[in-house]
Amino acid sequence: MNQPLPKIWNACLAFIKDNISDQAFNTWFTPIVPIKISDNVLTLQVPSKFFYEWLEEHYLDLLKSALNKELGPGAKLVYNIVMEKKSTQNPFTLNIPSASKGKLKTQEVVTPLNLEPSKVKNPFIVPGLQKIKVDAQLNPNYTFEHFIEGDHNRLARSAGMAIAQKPGGTSFNPLLIYGGVGLGKTHLANAIGLQVKELYPEKTVLYVSTEKFTQQFIDAVKSNNRNDFIHFYQMIDVLIVDDVQFLSGKSATQDVFFHIFNHLHQKGKQIILTSDKAPVDIQDMEQRLISRFKWGLSADLQIPDLETRKEILLHKTRQDGIEISEGILDYIAKTIVSNVRELEGALISIMAQSSLNKKEITLPLVEKTLSNFIDNAKKEISIDFIQKTVCQYFKIDMEVLQSQTRKRDIVQARQLSMYFAKKFTSASLASIGEKIGKRDHATVLHACKTVKNLSETDKNFKVYIEELDKKITS
Repeated sequence: MNQPLPKIWNACLAFIKDNISDQAFNTWFTPIVPIKISDNVLTLQVPSKFFYEWLEEHYLDLLKSALNKELGPGAKLVYNIVMEKKSTQNPFTLNIPSASKGKLKTQEVVTPLNLEPSKVKNPFIVPGLQKIKVDAQLNPNYTFEHFIEGDHNRLARSAGMAIAQKPGGTSFNPLLIYGGVGLGKTHLANAIGLQVKELYPEKTVLYVSTEKFTQQFIDAVKSNNRNDFIHFYQMIDVLIVDDVQFLSGKSATQDVFFHIFNHLHQKGKQIILTSDKAPVDIQDMEQRLISRFKWGLSADLQIPDLETRKEILLHKTRQDGIEISEGILDYIAKTIVSNVRELEGALISIMAQSSLNKKEITLPLVEKTLSNFIDNAKKEISIDFIQKTVCQYFKIDMEVLQSQTRKRDIVQARQLSMYFAKKFTSASLASIGEKIGKRDHATVLHACKTVKNLSETDKNFKVYIEELDKKITS
């Protein structure tokens, strides 16, 4: 076997990419650096012990298949595990070449500001009150114990737990958690903060919504305390910023957040962000910020499957000391499918009706209580449903819609599918493109702009939009 290392590893990557999602590939295989190959043994460099353990647990068979395909059945795999700026050896690693160490040390170092906490104003306290210690602003109910794990959130939860064990010391910095409404982004971010506070009571942890951060910055500028505002945030050890997409269009706030982000990251402090969109889908955000959001790990939270929804309900009933039959829990889980928040809200409504009316929780009571929820559930619109509706409207096959053909009528039908998917679902542009013919996010963005432009200039096309809108929502 005399093939060069890059050719062998690229062939392995091509095989792996065909067997997993783009997000999983980008998260777990793009960061891997092939080091050398000798005697049918391939050495790979990975950024952390957690990273190595995740590969071994979830992708070992896939890696073996790829290696066997390229090197034969006798192929072996070893890892270099890089921790911070040095290597940590274990039975699975080899010494890291000096060139790799050098790369890790060539980060720009900025001299930190030597500030005493007592001399910096805390934007979270009322002026005049003497309070040096920072309140973390965390919700004590949002713990890992109450965050039920499933396929829809396993990556984000595992990364969150690794961060809590070693804040600022993993490759997941920043951690950006994204997903639709009510899927647990805020809960998970708070859980990380609470765990850090428990394990490292000396660390300063702070949760802040982007809305509050923005208002604090505006107030600081008005009162000529901009520097105090920046210096306060630069002293945080673990900064959790919720709904970072709301920085969109706020250039001054983006600029100050950029400098705070840089300072914290360079000092090895942990940054955790949440967003309703993937970084690439956030509009009106400075590119330098978007690039920094991608430095660590972007992990999405999806809609939980049936089994996970049942587990969430069971956990909630045990927590509240309520007994509900398995059949009723199954009915609720099958009825409420949109998100965790609505699922828990439905259960609370059922328990309230039972308590106020002094009735047992029976199926008729549940059906009556959930009538509004059921109506909402029926209105759930999926990307598949949109594609089917568009295909029926234009009398074309789904395979044709998702094909590579550039025929004008097919292209327009495809663009309309993307437009309505963006309008009626919480899916990211990348997810929409993946489901509609494996296109990228840029194609979806272009499609949405094209549909909008044609709706203003083409009367016939405007009719298509109006009629399809009614069919999708009826």
